[in-house]
Amino acid sequence: MQNIKIGTLVPIDRIGLIPKLIGYGFESFSIMFWETAKGFDLVKIADELSQMLQGSDAVISCLSIFGNPLLDCERGGGAREGWYGLIDMAEGLGVDLVTGFAGRLIDRPVPESIPKFKEVFTPIAEKAKEKGMRIAFENCDMGGNWERGDFNIAFTPRAWEMMFEALPYDNAGLQWEPCHQLIQFIDPIPQLRKWVHKVFNLHGKDATIAWDILRDTGIRSGIPYCWHRTPGFGDSNWTDIITILRMGGFKGSIDIEGFHDPVYINELEYTGQVHALNYLKQCRGGDFVCLG
Repeated sequence: MQNIKIGTLVPIDRIGLIPKLIGYGFESFSIMFWETAKGFDLVKIADELSQMLQGSDAVISCLSIFGNPLLDCERGGGAREGWYGLIDMAEGLGVDLVTGFAGRLIDRPVPESIPKFKEVFTPIAEKAKEKGMRIAFENCDMGGNWERGDFNIAFTPRAWEMMFEALPYDNAGLQWEPCHQLIQFIDPIPQLRKWVHKVFNLHGKDATIAWDILRDTGIRSGIPYCWHRTPGFGDSNWTDIITILRMGGFKGSIDIEGFHDPVYINELEYTGQVHALNYLKQCRGGDFVCLG
């Protein structure tokens, strides 16, 4: 049953929570850096993580760097160095996946970023491939659209087609979640069925669309019409999602991305996350049964 593990994202400054989270039944941990890994002793952190996991069946599913590596400035350089540093760190941990944003030329249409994307990620993909590792791009729009944005082009299938044409490596894929598709009014189910072969890891985050508000005021009224949700509280059918993953041969992790739900947040954050953990385990099929 655990060829799909259920875990959670852990920001690098919260890794001390991992032993407690293991006690609640979390099976995998996606370790997250924001924009850069500079200033962190990655070898020491890898050793600490290994010690935390000892005696459990839990794993580190991936290491992630969420910055903009396409910029020719200190900010972009830090993100690029982060990708290389986390590939080395992942190798030491026995982890085969590093993920993050694809980056973007600030406030330029998506196609204009593709040449720079190819330039930056070709050597990253090749380094990962040499080490038997994979890379994946998270599908958050970070408030951008096709014409403008400042972080990430990997938010729509039209961009994915351009990206993987420019980066034709089997070890380059997606870190996918239904939330970022629902808020674009994309049905995540047929999309996942089409793209499951490129999905290496899932962020466990959902969304709720308030269709009554949309029908009343539209999308430009300034009135919120969608919310990011913890799995179990949103619109997605996670049983269908996991079914598609299994049928597609997926054997990675679904890592809950917390700290977004408007209800299960602050003192209720881990109440929501543990609910999501147990909900997703049920969607996975419940407890493993074998009669010999």
